[in-house]
Amino acid sequence: MKILFGITFLLFFSISFSQTESDTIKLKTIEDTKELFSNSDTLFFQKSDSLNFKEHKEATLIDSLWLHELIKSPLYDTIQYVLRDDEILVTELEELPTELLKERLQVLNSKTPFHIDYNPQLEQIIKTYLKRRKSAFSNLLEKARFYFPLFEEQLDKYDVPLEIKYLAIVESALKPRARSRVGATGLWQFMYQTGKQFDLNVSSYVDERSDPYKATEAACKYLASLYKIFGDWDLALAAYNSGPGNVSKAIRRSGGSTNYWNIKHNLPRETAGYVPAFYATLYIFEYATEHNIKAKENTLAYFETDTVQVKRQLTFEQIYETLNVDIEVLQFLNPQYKLDIVPYIKGRNYTLTLPVKDIGKFLSNEKEIYAFADIEEAKREKPLPEYIEENARTVYKVKSGDYLGRIANKFGVSVSNIKRWNNMRSTRLKIGQRLTIYPRKFNAVTSSKPKNNTVKKVTPTGPHDTYVVKSGDSLWLIAQKYANVSVQNIKDWNNIWSIKSLKPGTKLKIYKL
Repeated sequence: MKILFGITFLLFFSISFSQTESDTIKLKTIEDTKELFSNSDTLFFQKSDSLNFKEHKEATLIDSLWLHELIKSPLYDTIQYVLRDDEILVTELEELPTELLKERLQVLNSKTPFHIDYNPQLEQIIKTYLKRRKSAFSNLLEKARFYFPLFEEQLDKYDVPLEIKYLAIVESALKPRARSRVGATGLWQFMYQTGKQFDLNVSSYVDERSDPYKATEAACKYLASLYKIFGDWDLALAAYNSGPGNVSKAIRRSGGSTNYWNIKHNLPRETAGYVPAFYATLYIFEYATEHNIKAKENTLAYFETDTVQVKRQLTFEQIYETLNVDIEVLQFLNPQYKLDIVPYIKGRNYTLTLPVKDIGKFLSNEKEIYAFADIEEAKREKPLPEYIEENARTVYKVKSGDYLGRIANKFGVSVSNIKRWNNMRSTRLKIGQRLTIYPRKFNAVTSSKPKNNTVKKVTPTGPHDTYVVKSGDSLWLIAQKYANVSVQNIKDWNNIWSIKSLKPGTKLKIYKL
C-alpha cells in the first residue's frame, strides 16, 4: 500500500534522526518548536561525502509530530462517494451560473476555517453531484436529521469545526455499518488498528467502529490530533484520507508549501479528489433549499432517542417480542451489535439505544424482560456464539494440506492480505511455516441438536379465546394477559414462525392451560 511505504520511510527517518538522547527532540506543536529551526525555508544536513541535502522545516516538523502521535490513516482505498475523473461532467446548470457559485463559495469561505476557493474542478464536481445525485442527497438529508446533532455535540466538545460533520458523508454516506474493501468500517471508516488506538474495540459480538457515539468521539480526537500537527484543517482532511506521510511528501514535492491547493497535484489521486468532494458536499448541504433538495420526514430524530445500560444479554428478537420495537429500528439505533445481540460482559458497559417512548416501558418492565429472556435461553437447543475479543493478530502454523485459500477462509480474510502481512511474493507454503494473520472470523461455540429425538409439538383442541392484535402489542405483552401462557405457546398455537407476522388486526387463538 502507498501509505505503508510512507510510514516505513518516516520510521527510518525517525531512527536516523534520533540516534542519541541528545539528538532527540520532543515536539508538541508547530508554533512551540519553530525556534528549533533556522529562519530559512529549508534545513541542510551535512553528509560525510560533503553532499548537502535540503529539507523543508515544516515537513520535517510534521513528520516528527506524527511519529510522536503514532497514528496511521483509517482509510486506504478510494471511496465510492468521491467521483472518478471519468464521472465528472463538463456541464452547465441553469440553476447555478458560475458567477453565482463564486459568490456562494466566497460566503462559505468567509465563515469557515477551510480554504473554499473557487476553481473549475470544484465547480464541475458540484454540478455533477447536482446533475446525477440529487435524489441521493435527499436521502442523505433524511439521515442527517438523526446523525448531525450527534456529530455536532462531539465536534463542539473537541473544538473541531462543525462543518466536519459533512466528512462522514464522504466517508460512509452515513452508513454506520459501511465497510470498505480493505476493512475500514463505520461512519468514519476506521481501520482496525487505528480504531484500537482510539479505544474502539472489536469482538465477535460488537464492532465499536460502527457505534455512532464512540466512533464519532474517536474521529474528533483523531482530527484534532491531525490539526495539532498540521495547523491547517484542509491538510488535516487530506491526512485523514491518505495518511500524514503522504501529505508530508506532497509538501516536500511542492517546495515546502503548506497550502492544500498548492500541494494537491502531489497528493495521491484519491486524496486529490477527496477534499474537493468534501467542499462540494458542504456547499450542497448549505444551499440545499436553493437547489430544491428536501429531506423526507420519516427518520427518527436524535432527540427522540435515549440509551439504557443492559444487565443481561438480550437479543433484538427478545426486545421486539417484549417491547414491539421493530428489528429495523433496533438495527438503525444500535449498528455496533454485529449479531443483533446486546451482550452482557462483566466490566463492560453495553447500552441499548431505543426511541424515548420505549425507554420508560423498558425500565418499568426490566425484571420481567430479563425473566422472559432467561426462559427463552433455557429453551434454546443451540447456544449463542461465545463472546471473543478480536486480537490485533494471531500466528498460524502451516499444516499438511494447507493452502492460502483455505487459511484465508478459516480466518475470514483475503489471500492478498495474508501475502501482504507476511511479505510473500508467491502462494507457496511450507509445513511448519508461521503466518501472521489479523483475523476477522471467530469460532462459534455450538452444540449439535439431539439426533432422532425431535419432540412433536401438539396443538390443543377445544375452547379458546380469540385475541385481536392491537397497535403496539407484542407477543410478550399479549402473553401477560393470560395465566400460564408463554410467548412460545402463542407461537405454536398460531403457527407463527416470523416475528414479523404480528400485525394489528391479526387474530390469535389463546387456549386455557
